[in-house]
Amino acid sequence: MAIKRQTKHMLSRGTGIVFCALIYAVLFLPIVIVVANSFNGNTEKPYLSWGGFSLRWYVHLFQNGPLLASFGNTMLLAITTTVLATALGTLGAVGLYRYKFPGRNLIDSLLYIPVVIPEIVMGISLLLVYVKVGVPRGMVGLIIAHVTFCVSFVIFNIRARLDGYDPSLEEASMDLGANRLVTFFKVTLPMLAPGIAGGALLSFTLSIDDVVVSYFVYGQDLTFPLKVMQSIKGGVVPDVNALSTLILLGTVAIVVITQSGMIDRWRERRDAAKLSQERGR
Repeated sequence: MAIKRQTKHMLSRGTGIVFCALIYAVLFLPIVIVVANSFNGNTEKPYLSWGGFSLRWYVHLFQNGPLLASFGNTMLLAITTTVLATALGTLGAVGLYRYKFPGRNLIDSLLYIPVVIPEIVMGISLLLVYVKVGVPRGMVGLIIAHVTFCVSFVIFNIRARLDGYDPSLEEASMDLGANRLVTFFKVTLPMLAPGIAGGALLSFTLSIDDVVVSYFVYGQDLTFPLKVMQSIKGGVVPDVNALSTLILLGTVAIVVITQSGMIDRWRERRDAAKLSQERGR
């Protein structure tokens, strides 16, 4: 019996390992292929055979003006969207949490619409509104569209942080002589910082990756995802692999910095420096 149980346990464990390996292969194998092909020296069929290690496509990337312009548009759009959505989402989350007013529950319910409706429905809806109101298709229209579906995610992240928030900290701050503005920046914002950072990162990711909504409202300002969608009609341009690899490296660097505790150590050194300066006065 003991041998049977041990054999059954080993088979179950082996099945689990194989299943996990398949999942990781499905998730990461396409990324590995993109990175490998960005260094493929084969100029005729870079996706079918290996032609040796080469930086040819990285050199060609920096000579591809339209592709770099689309990437610049994407970064401008993502950064602007992140700033606006984070600011509006922070104020909205604090306002909905702190104040009770007529229509509060209705606004709270409407926030879920950009999250649950299909992107194609949102894209068509925004296009119809733009035509009716007269909003020009271009960067301004893209920013408005991206802020529209990103601000809800920011509010949800911050509200999750507010659920464990202690209002007595603000009361103590004001009892010590701080006004509401000082209390908001010195007490409230630091407490909400993790939720704000999470919402901002999510907004940046959603904006930089969006295709469907952007397709309906873009004008002359072509974004990188839309440029890729256009290029694959005639086959993926190898320059896209090189730029995708650089974006991947930047993303990995951000993850390493945030997860390694470098930011926390920097904050500790900054706080220690401020404390030593105050003691030296």
